[in-house]
Amino acid sequence: MTLEEALMQPYTKAMVNGVDHYIGNDNIRFAELMELFFHGEYRINQRAAAVMNKVAERKPRMIEPYLAPLVENLQKPELGDAIKRNTVRLFQFIKIPKDLYGPLANVCFQYLASHDEAIAIKVFSMRVLEIISEDIPEFRNELKILIEDQLPYGSTGFKSRGKKILKRLEKMEL
Repeated sequence: MTLEEALMQPYTKAMVNGVDHYIGNDNIRFAELMELFFHGEYRINQRAAAVMNKVAERKPRMIEPYLAPLVENLQKPELGDAIKRNTVRLFQFIKIPKDLYGPLANVCFQYLASHDEAIAIKVFSMRVLEIISEDIPEFRNELKILIEDQLPYGSTGFKSRGKKILKRLEKMEL
């Protein structure tokens, strides 16, 4: 069975774990996964995104060559929620290269400010912006304003993450 065929199987945790196990520490197999993520059809992209996250959490160095293309991909207007969610989620758990701070922060600010984005995308964007604001204090105020404006109307998950981030941002200011 090819990697693409494996990703065509019904989406389950077992499928994601199986493909992750197949990739293991093999950079060539991971490159094939990333090719499917960037250029496969929509359903394949979504499933590849879930596996990409799993591999990156387990072996962050494998994702490093793809960070700039991932940020560039996030700037495409037609991306589905699963691609955005999995990509932004990934940036919470890795060391973000400083040269990607600007473009990644731009995308995350757009997601956070949008009324149309899914809650998970907004919540992950908040965390990525918090991480970037540790090195770029100028972003903190805009992040605080966006969170505070949405807190009264946010979901339980948004409120929980938002309040925690606001507390940590206050500590950064001290």
